[in-house]
Amino acid sequence: MKISPDNKNTDNKVMVGILTGSPNDLPTVVKVRDTLTELGITSEIVVASAHRTPDKVLAYLDRAHKEGVQVLIGCAGVAAHLAGVIAGHTRLPVIGLPLSGGVMSGLDALLSTVQMPPGVPVATVAVDGAKNAAILAARILALKFPEINDALDTAAKKERIRYDQTADEALAKLTKK
Repeated sequence: MKISPDNKNTDNKVMVGILTGSPNDLPTVVKVRDTLTELGITSEIVVASAHRTPDKVLAYLDRAHKEGVQVLIGCAGVAAHLAGVIAGHTRLPVIGLPLSGGVMSGLDALLSTVQMPPGVPVATVAVDGAKNAAILAARILALKFPEINDALDTAAKKERIRYDQTADEALAKLTKK
């Protein structure tokens, strides 16, 4: 992977595949892509349901392997079996992003994403934890790509600056928007 000075992957090769079970979840799921883009990591979002379009999920996994995708993120609410189905069909790292909604407001999605059988791991982030899913994917990639580690360092420093201000300074910035 080659990263330009403005944190862009100049290879344009998709590094992170983001699958979501429903188009209704896209407002949350795009936050994963946005965070990855800020770090210079190319990704793609595919709407593919473990229940409604299982062949599409498997076809995407086949393509992802052939095209060199490095990390997969499965985003789903309610039954939330997508990340588990992905993990059952790949040796790539899989991150589960449980989504809120339904009768249990995401608790059911969290439990079904995190409770995987032995040998089929899914690293699971918080309900609607889109940013953490992206950061975890970036940390996995940073083991292989030092430029991603540098981008993570820069992002962490930027975040620290945001929190290293007085309450009055923060409030003034918020009220200007």
